[in-house]
Amino acid sequence: MAYETIEGVRVWGKPEEGAVSQAKTCARNGRVVQALLMADHHKGYSQPIGGVVVYDGQISPSGVGYDIGCGNKAVRTNLSAADIKPRIGAIMDEIAKKISFGVGRDNDEKVDHELFDDPDWNVYMSIGRQEHDKLKALARGQLGTVGSGNHYVDLFEEAGTGMLWIGNHFGSRGFGHKTASGFLNLAAGREFLGKAPGESMDQPPVLLELESEIGDMYYRAMKLAGRYAYAGRDYVIRQVLSILGAEADFEVHNHHNYAWKEQHGGSDNIVVRKGATPSAPGQLGFIGGSMGDISVIVRGKDTDENRDAYYSTVHGAGRIMSRTQAAGKMNWKTRTRTGGQIAPEQMKAAVQSFGVELRGAGTDESPFVYRKLQDVLDAHADTIDVLHVLKPFGVCMAGADEFDPYKD
Repeated sequence: MAYETIEGVRVWGKPEEGAVSQAKTCARNGRVVQALLMADHHKGYSQPIGGVVVYDGQISPSGVGYDIGCGNKAVRTNLSAADIKPRIGAIMDEIAKKISFGVGRDNDEKVDHELFDDPDWNVYMSIGRQEHDKLKALARGQLGTVGSGNHYVDLFEEAGTGMLWIGNHFGSRGFGHKTASGFLNLAAGREFLGKAPGESMDQPPVLLELESEIGDMYYRAMKLAGRYAYAGRDYVIRQVLSILGAEADFEVHNHHNYAWKEQHGGSDNIVVRKGATPSAPGQLGFIGGSMGDISVIVRGKDTDENRDAYYSTVHGAGRIMSRTQAAGKMNWKTRTRTGGQIAPEQMKAAVQSFGVELRGAGTDESPFVYRKLQDVLDAHADTIDVLHVLKPFGVCMAGADEFDPYKD
């Protein structure tokens, strides 16, 4: 087996001390069947990024995290990359102009969706009219926006075939963030819309009994936020297809911040994955690298090791440098940074050498802050097959130094 077991936690790849410590804390709290770390793991809030915790009858809002339903979608188009490369600059300008990145919405498009008639909105009504109306208005206003942080829209060329692919990465935006913070508040006896106190990155997970009233409410709200994230990613892909004048002939779509009801070893479990992609036998996943690295389409294998991983794999390359380490400390009043290990010129040179037309992004998203994707994929070679290797040549993200409270 390619993993090691550290005090009961199954760890793929090189163990990162902070994440391992968080995973051990998760393993000690609640009815935990198994705690695991994928090879792209690093520290997160309460449950590490790249962390998987399998529970018996419990669900963890802190484990799913604030960006409920964050995930990836990729589509293969009917065009080749060569068809659009001669006008890639103009295309990336149009993507940056037409699609809303960062805080709020940059255009006046009103996106309606059948999701807003979903009966699970009653969860919020049972909390209160104000809570329901505020979150629904926020959801309507942000549907189809990408946000900032590590969220993106990419154009890829497939290795070997030259086909053009589109990929994106983002989640449930402010709606998911308010849902997560609201249920964490309720679990602590605070008002749903109350301000949470300063909480420690290393605090034990917040656990709810799935069969309790609040547990059932959270599960329904989480599923609604997940459907909202899917709707947003679908909408953005359609926008890009329209800009390109292309059609999609194949798609892969999955969450990596979510909790699933699954059966493992004949038992019903709740599998909480934060920054981890489901990889059941035959299941497809889209795993993104950095803007200076490959991304891949993978398929889960039917192997003992994949079963040991509770059918989970990486969601990306994994950070090796924090945002502050990379870009320096930000003074939001003066909008200036001090310190930082990555210079803008260094990032620009790296991205250009990789052949990427970039719009937006700061040095905190440069290729230098991530592992190489192939390294983490190699650690999971016995659990997934790589079907398609995608090289980015167009990347669009929010501008540098844009604050976004809804990041991972």
